[in-house]
This record gives sequence, C-alpha cells and structure tokens, in this order.
Amino acid sequence: QVQLVESGGGLVQPGGSLRLSCAASGSIFSIGTMGWYRQAPGKQRELVAAITSGGTTNYADFVKGRFTISRDNAKNTVSVQMNSLKPEDTAVYYCNALVRLRASVRASDYWGQGTQVTVSS
Repeated sequence: QVQLVESGGGLVQPGGSLRLSCAASGSIFSIGTMGWYRQAPGKQRELVAAITSGGTTNYADFVKGRFTISRDNAKNTVSVQMNSLKPEDTAVYYCNALVRLRASVRASDYWGQGTQVTVSS
C-alpha cells in the first residue's frame, strides 16, 4: 500500500553532519504530518522532529538548533539535516508519515524500516 524508504544514515564523527531522507510511495491520496523518530538500544522510540503539510515544524528539545526538517509535498519526501552531531544522537532513525490512501476516507500511520546513525570518534 505505502512504502517509506529512508536513506542517508551512517557513521560520523562528533560535530559532524548527516542528512536523512525518506520517500513515500504507493496508492497515496494525501500525506499529513511527516516526521523522524529515533530509538537507541534499551530506550523507547522518541520524536526527533515533525513537519505538517503546511510546513509547520516541531522539534524535540534535544535537537533544537542542530537539526532542520524539511519536506517536498510534490515528491512525497521528508528530510532532516543533522548538524553538530553528538554521541548521544546514536540511534536507529525512523521515518513516519500520516497517509491517506486513495481508496480510504481516513489516514493511517506508516513507518520506514529505519536507518542507523552512529556518532563516534
């Protein structure tokens, strides 16, 4: 029905930058809020940043000033630019989207498969 495919994870040194991207495809009628979550070993999944279809953004306090989320509504993509990365940013990052399918009257949450981000020297 809907696939969210992430790219851009990897290994980076503290203070470095990475850009994660996510593309949604399938029988999509519309996409509402898109966002990025992360989950570190032994911890719960937590919101990193989100952006509405109108461009309103929301950031977790621990990434404010360092991460910037953006989206391209025409291409059904969402990205997050991550700067000044810290070892504590190490986690699996998941793309999330609230998607309404063409054959449905309601929207549902979809998740990507996750991409590993490791911040280490």
